[in-house]
Amino acid sequence: MLCSFHSPLRLHPLKTHKPLTIICSSQPKPPPPPKKRAAADGRRPSPRFGKKHGASRRSVLKKTFKQEQVSFTTPISDDPIVGIIGGGMAGLACALFLEKRGVRSTVFDTGIHGLGGRLGTRVVDPQPLIFDHAAQFFTASDPQFVGLVQGWLEQGLVREWQGMIGELEVGGNFAQLPSSSPRYIGANGMRPVADSLLSQARMINVKRPCWISKLEPFNGMWHLSENGKPHGKFDAIVIAHNGKCANRLLASSGLPLVYGQMKRLELSSIWALLAAFEDPLQIPFEGAFVKGVDSVSWMANNTTKLQGSQSKGPHCWTFLSTAAYGKRNKVPQENLPTATAEKVKAGMLSGVEHALGLPKGSLQSPFYTRIQLWGAALPTNTPGVPCIFDPLGRAGICGDWLLGSNVESAALSGIALANHIADYFQSSGDRPEEFAVGLRNEFQNLKGHDIGQFPGMEFETQTATEQAYELTT
Repeated sequence: MLCSFHSPLRLHPLKTHKPLTIICSSQPKPPPPPKKRAAADGRRPSPRFGKKHGASRRSVLKKTFKQEQVSFTTPISDDPIVGIIGGGMAGLACALFLEKRGVRSTVFDTGIHGLGGRLGTRVVDPQPLIFDHAAQFFTASDPQFVGLVQGWLEQGLVREWQGMIGELEVGGNFAQLPSSSPRYIGANGMRPVADSLLSQARMINVKRPCWISKLEPFNGMWHLSENGKPHGKFDAIVIAHNGKCANRLLASSGLPLVYGQMKRLELSSIWALLAAFEDPLQIPFEGAFVKGVDSVSWMANNTTKLQGSQSKGPHCWTFLSTAAYGKRNKVPQENLPTATAEKVKAGMLSGVEHALGLPKGSLQSPFYTRIQLWGAALPTNTPGVPCIFDPLGRAGICGDWLLGSNVESAALSGIALANHIADYFQSSGDRPEEFAVGLRNEFQNLKGHDIGQFPGMEFETQTATEQAYELTT
């Protein structure tokens, strides 16, 4: 049974023009027309008309990119189930709050090591070496998200990051940022937070690693598959990831308005360099936003952040590049060329020296390094809506990019879409026009740091003498 839980985020319906529709019914698909036989000499039969009467390449491409709108007319089942593609913060929050409303869901995620998306932590055995290699920390400003974080604090999933954080200018000039808003980190790294969120769930199924490659509407349901392997049928679907994979999935889905909004999203590229040093780098801070260095925008000591300043053993640092450096050195992230990886590693380590004011070649050599490209790292534009939902196709989108570029925005988007879908189910789908949201909103540029936004955090550095540090010797 669906209970009534309502989010403080109010979604206003959007009037849409009547689209060209494909009505999904229970009638079987007609058999395909017979294939034309090849000519006796093995050549293809010539067209009926000359070339000038055929379709041009431009018109063929235009037809290819124009999708017909799926429109479900089958009544919603009494016990609906939602397929959620993407197990980052947005997808997990959506699943959790669907459960609060009495709706079952299945989360599909490509993660081999765990859930989380950009809540990523890499553990290298046998030491072990631990690196947060995507989201570094987060803040909370929205009351609903603050309440969510409070629950995570009580469960021991997260804690406040008390370490020194500031801005580092070229030459080793560091200024501490005021602690105007609590900064949170995963108690054992970011990924364990994501892996633990569903531990008490009873109505959520998780399938990973799983790469959903096709969405098919049939008999009033969405049929999901991975390279021909069926993965179930669902009353509604949620796209909780983005980038070229999401675009490819939606390109022929029968959801032109949803696809159109996803295609308008622009994403930055960021390189992550993980480096482990035998000895401490003799740096007073645990995290710094780097200014004035082309190849580095952020650096953080994972060892002291996660284990405290008295921790013994190797010191594990995460260095993140600027978006400009990521764009200039972008390559296919599935198969990084060795030459590019070495070039980027050398460039980023040189940037670290430059930022710290160290002589060239004087930085301690790391005994372990790993380079990784986040090809679809962070959004640079947004429609500024909590979620997107197409009631005709019973499909929605959630993600941080709809509101901002941070963990909080991802969670709020997932919550908003969960409540919106539950409300739609309760309406029995009789008034679809009242539930269309975000399908035609214009996009605006997003402002923030290269590694994201941090609501409530002030970036005006303290100028008091005791808060400034010269790192150069």
